[in-house]
Amino acid sequence: MPVVVVESPAKAKTINKYLGKDFTVLASYGHVRDLPPKDGSVDPDNGFEMTWEVASQSQKHVRAIADALKDDDKLILATDPDREGEAISWHLTEALTKRRAIKKSTAVERVVFNAITKSAVTEAMKNPRQVDMELVEAYLARRALDYLVGFKLSPVLWRRLPGAKSAGRVQSVALRLIVEREMEIEAFRPREYWSVRAVLETPRSQSFEARLTVLGGKKLDRYDLETAEAAELAVTAVASRDLKVLSVEAKPATRNPSPPFMTSTLQQEASRKFSWGARQTMQVAQRLYEAGYITYMRTDGIDMAPEAVTGAREAITARYGTNYVPEKPRLYKNKAKNAQEAHECIRPTEMNRGPDEIDVEADQRKLYDLIWKRSIASQMASAKLERTTVDVGSTDGEVVLRATGQVVTFDGFLKVYEEGRDDAEDEDSKRLPQIMEGEALKRLADGLAADHKKLSEGDTKAILAGEGAVLGQQHFTQPPPRYTEATLVKRMEELGIGRPSTYASIVTTIQDRDYVRKDKNRLIPQDKGRLVTAFLENFFRRYVSYDFTAKLEEDLDHVSAGDADWQELLDRFWRDFHAALDEAMEHSITDVLEKINEVLEPHLFPPKEDGSDPRLCPNCGIGRLSMKTARSGGAFIGCSNYPECRYTRPLAGELEGGDVAGPDGKLLGQDEHGTPVTLRAGRFGPYVQLGEPTEEVPKPKRASVPKGQELENVTLEMALDWLQLPRFIGDHPEGGPIEANIGRFGPYVMHTAPTEGKEKPKKIYANLSDPEEVLTIGLNRAVDLIEQKKLNPGRRGQAAEPLKALGDHPDGGPVNVMKGRYGPYVKWEKVNATLPKDVKPEDVTMEQALALIEEKAGAKAKKKPTKKKTGPKKAAAKKPAAKKKAATGEAAE
Repeated sequence: MPVVVVESPAKAKTINKYLGKDFTVLASYGHVRDLPPKDGSVDPDNGFEMTWEVASQSQKHVRAIADALKDDDKLILATDPDREGEAISWHLTEALTKRRAIKKSTAVERVVFNAITKSAVTEAMKNPRQVDMELVEAYLARRALDYLVGFKLSPVLWRRLPGAKSAGRVQSVALRLIVEREMEIEAFRPREYWSVRAVLETPRSQSFEARLTVLGGKKLDRYDLETAEAAELAVTAVASRDLKVLSVEAKPATRNPSPPFMTSTLQQEASRKFSWGARQTMQVAQRLYEAGYITYMRTDGIDMAPEAVTGAREAITARYGTNYVPEKPRLYKNKAKNAQEAHECIRPTEMNRGPDEIDVEADQRKLYDLIWKRSIASQMASAKLERTTVDVGSTDGEVVLRATGQVVTFDGFLKVYEEGRDDAEDEDSKRLPQIMEGEALKRLADGLAADHKKLSEGDTKAILAGEGAVLGQQHFTQPPPRYTEATLVKRMEELGIGRPSTYASIVTTIQDRDYVRKDKNRLIPQDKGRLVTAFLENFFRRYVSYDFTAKLEEDLDHVSAGDADWQELLDRFWRDFHAALDEAMEHSITDVLEKINEVLEPHLFPPKEDGSDPRLCPNCGIGRLSMKTARSGGAFIGCSNYPECRYTRPLAGELEGGDVAGPDGKLLGQDEHGTPVTLRAGRFGPYVQLGEPTEEVPKPKRASVPKGQELENVTLEMALDWLQLPRFIGDHPEGGPIEANIGRFGPYVMHTAPTEGKEKPKKIYANLSDPEEVLTIGLNRAVDLIEQKKLNPGRRGQAAEPLKALGDHPDGGPVNVMKGRYGPYVKWEKVNATLPKDVKPEDVTMEQALALIEEKAGAKAKKKPTKKKTGPKKAAAKKPAAKKKAATGEAAE
């Protein structure tokens, strides 16, 4: 039987059902080979020769394919229809040839299909081809570029910027976007302006709202009313005049549907409508694809196959009627930079199959519903609207107000779907009542009284006049919004940075590196991320340039089209990049830190309200503050008067949750002696501090904030309780005190057992599940926990119950979702894979778990232990470990 190889077991199961017993369908479980995670796997001095190795967890899968080929001399490579899929097919061919499983007589064919349906699979089998080496060469060039940046730039980063984790060809550019947006926000200075609006009533007792556009016969610009005094004069002018309708203008308008989804727009819409991260969206889409419900989900094309267009038009006619079908099918062209349009859009495989007609889990149904509606709507008739503009004014022409609105006269595609928006809704979407030109209008008494009350109770100033019908409202210009995952992907796509297969992993990697954190769906750069970006922009500016990165993507596209040589591309890149590496190493750590001090000064040393020098040490009043690095890695702000002055603080005091940013933390209040209590950021998480460092007390009292505590809810009373820890609970019946405390890994009780002679006291720790217990636990319960710990001295004690049992792994053994110290994770045998932050334990499926296990197992296989050395060469043993660390340099790509 011919051997058919696909990536995943789920895909293999579906395709095996279509092909039947005459074929053997096996899974490669993704890539079978990779570059070893060590320096030298790509050799620039030898034509960029690459050393590949079969990952340990892939050995058995390659062996299974090789064994199957003993019974049949035909291999059909049916991996995904993109560069990655082409590369996997090439790797399989190379690995099997090396094992002599592929012989001269072996027929090797490559088939591709955009959807896992019976018709698509059987048609692909009739049209085999050979592995496309131009696509493979584009993959090799991309892989070599990412490797060279990760393994050559990351070590420079570690040596010149201790504490930094890695740099990457595309991840660093994405990080730069986020950091630059944050710097724009910090540099933003709000400008005050006022608006005036009135609530007016028609003779038919229908009300509407209008905004002042003309005052004193002059058209108002946005900032013409800059003060409360100017606004008050404008409000009085409107309130003191009789108003009538000057003109009513209605214009027909048309709205066209959005094109069907490609990878980036699917991620953006799932983020807007479901608050899903890019990674979760792609995992759910992968399961739908493998089950045969949607077409391939990694694409930058928006073209729809002719048979799908026909199917969509038939489904629209059947469900909504012929009025909703346009005369001609709609054709879409991608406007994104560097779009290849090599694949079809993301759409249902059967256009007439609605969301209620598929048997899937809840998250898959939600995403399928989104894809189905977008696909159907893309082929529907346009919506017809009537946009109305009404001008209202005084007879003397001194005052004119305008109201705008729209009416949907035919809903068209809006009957099925409307695209989400990242910005606020336009006021034009409001519907106006019937208004006739020339008719007199009354101001509606107390029409805006509720708005005035609400604004006045907040921080916004407001002026009310005309018996509550005219309102002047204070506004301030707003800074640009922080990126969400959706808007970041959209911006990267516009710039031509990255590809559909990399968006999710790039966004995930910069968060995993602690360069960026996500708060309320917004991406906020951490200090580590700022430092890395500042370093790269000053010493490797070209390589984090948006234009350079986009041009490199274009060059890779030329390789895949057969218009450029991949080795020549690498050679051009390497010559300049190697010189930049050497130049960066010529700068000392002191030079680097001084440059970063200068670049990040507004962030590290923000201006003080009293105008004093923000870099003057608040402790000794003599030294100057600057960024320093610790031996253990990481950076902090310290005094130049060290060791006489030991003042230190975190870089910027940023904490997750709540508005507590600032170099000196957030002041919570004072204790009974008047000493300030602050909430701050530390290397191991947030903490509270009593007082400030002084010469007499260089290290003030500190206490960790319990894990999971919402920082905006931390009060002075809570902080004072934590600062009193450790708390003495009582003496153990066998002797020795028992105390409760909060440590780096959470709350615990500790028994210090008495010993004889000079023997060290033995300490027994038992974890507490609830942080509140630190302050309330009694002696009896504490003794019970200590005794349980003695009986189960292992780190975790008794075997934990799974949060969710998923069943058995295809290779045997249970797969469970477990509760862990650092969050929930998937466990199979010795593999523990942490769940993404946006995935709930109860929502995890077996397919999702298998993907996480496979990814984790691959990462573990790359980590080979460094051999221990003895004697005088002991110091040299650290070098391979340093090189090994570079393996994480560009995990995103």
